[in-house]
Amino acid sequence: MRQEIEVQERQNENIEKFIQTAHKYVGIDELDGYALRELVSAIYVDAPDKSSGKRVQHIHIKYDGLGFIPLNELMKEETA
Repeated sequence: MRQEIEVQERQNENIEKFIQTAHKYVGIDELDGYALRELVSAIYVDAPDKSSGKRVQHIHIKYDGLGFIPLNELMKEETA
């Protein structure tokens, strides 16, 4: 139980650090190399897949301190 609490606390700290870093880039029009290096720890590009008849290539972005966030989660609109 304590180990799980420690993991959760580290995740919360990582999220807070990421948010603080991301605040510097609110309102920018273009993500430059410096911002990319601060916010992203890795980018993985899958091999192209043509099995559906169309060329599809998936990209996975690992955010610094957060890990992978599925694209559908990033695209969700906030609901009140």
